[in-house]
Amino acid sequence: MNTNQSLGALLQGLEIEVVKGSLDRSVSGIEMDSRQVQAGTLFVALRGTQSDGHAYIAGAIIRGATAVLCEALPEEVDPTVTYVQVADTQAALGVLAANFYDRPSEKLRLVGVTGTNGKTTTASLLYEMFRRLGYKVGLISTVIYRIDDLSVASTHTTPDAISLNRLLAEMVEAGCAYCFMEVSSHSIVQHRIEGLHFAGGIFTNLTHDHLDYHATFANYRDAKKAFFDGLPKGAFALVNIDDKNGRVMTQNTRAAVKSYALKSFADFKCQILEAHFDGMLLEIDSQEVWVHFLGRFNAYNLLAVYATAILLGEDRQQVLTALSELVPVSGRFEFVRSAEGVTAIVDYAHTPDALDNVLATINEIRRPEQKLYTVVGCGGDRDREKRPVMARIAGEKSDIAVLTSDNPRFEKPEDILDEMKAGLDPTMKALIITDRREAIKTAVALARPGDIILVAGKGHEDYQLIAGVKHHFDDKEELRMCFGMN
Repeated sequence: MNTNQSLGALLQGLEIEVVKGSLDRSVSGIEMDSRQVQAGTLFVALRGTQSDGHAYIAGAIIRGATAVLCEALPEEVDPTVTYVQVADTQAALGVLAANFYDRPSEKLRLVGVTGTNGKTTTASLLYEMFRRLGYKVGLISTVIYRIDDLSVASTHTTPDAISLNRLLAEMVEAGCAYCFMEVSSHSIVQHRIEGLHFAGGIFTNLTHDHLDYHATFANYRDAKKAFFDGLPKGAFALVNIDDKNGRVMTQNTRAAVKSYALKSFADFKCQILEAHFDGMLLEIDSQEVWVHFLGRFNAYNLLAVYATAILLGEDRQQVLTALSELVPVSGRFEFVRSAEGVTAIVDYAHTPDALDNVLATINEIRRPEQKLYTVVGCGGDRDREKRPVMARIAGEKSDIAVLTSDNPRFEKPEDILDEMKAGLDPTMKALIITDRREAIKTAVALARPGDIILVAGKGHEDYQLIAGVKHHFDDKEELRMCFGMN
């Protein structure tokens, strides 16, 4: 991978306001953290919520930066350094990173998945599907990044523009033909996907989430819509038309619009024929297929995977065969069963809609004599409006709700639980247990053979963030210990 580029070449595609110094110089790397700057680096000064990168320009030059991209020139300029002024360094960074890594998104077929729920499952299953179809494939998800069969620890749902393009370049170098990636609303607003070329985009659904960041639902919706606005003419925009926001997403897109649905008229249709605890029988485009998944929400995810594969030119029968072989993603409706016959389900459901969907799925399948215990919490320093809603859903749709901690972060767990309790009414049976380990132990102790325990909110996560400290904690591990399986 070539790691040296001409500064002039890196600036291709940018609207430049001012240049001070020569563009005829070599750049060995791009950094937005002045502490990481080395000799030959282009330092990009970003205006963040916590600090302003312009304050670190002098420090970056001391560490060896030979060029600086900024929104405002410093009062004193170093004659040995090239300064490039643009209107928005955050937006420019994506283009710079793409240019530095030789525009890797144009050398494979990149498909983005956005929405509130289902992003991780849809992107991960597409990765698995296309591997089964014989391709080398990349994955960028909340859970993990993959470069074909190489795994890389995930840091963000969508990484920063430099890391993102570096990952894509490594995928191209490894021979990947496809990359499937989650596209978060934060990454869209923060221009992390700027400069990328998408072959297609998928919209899963839109529900109440991230209002701590976006402030209003309209802002959140418009952030998602901006992804589809930016798709090129040759791409496809595949949207869940059963969600009322599906049509909104594609109002201004140049991409070819395709729809999928379980209830509405759509280009791709699915119907649930049978549902059991070990899977579902689906009818997809008039063809029956047995899958190892449960729930209407998973039927949507699988239909999106099927539709995407068809839109990318794959054979229908081979796609259906691969679909029948796929298994659930880590922390998404995962089962742990005790020797006594208690079924525990671990799921990442951390929004009201996701929790409602998981509980509805369990209630559709469980027998009247099977009691359902739901262990659930809400994250600290995040959207507070959903807290009473989550508690109410757990109370309404479970025999007993056990409210507990999720990732309290810098909030007091008791304060979060107080806000959750406001959603309960006197008819609901609920326990308040601050310690998550004790909450899981209590649910297991109460459950009798045949009963069901849902542990919701953390899914694949193997940690808890408490007062800014990261502690190891894995819901599946805790359940196995309670079941005497470790």
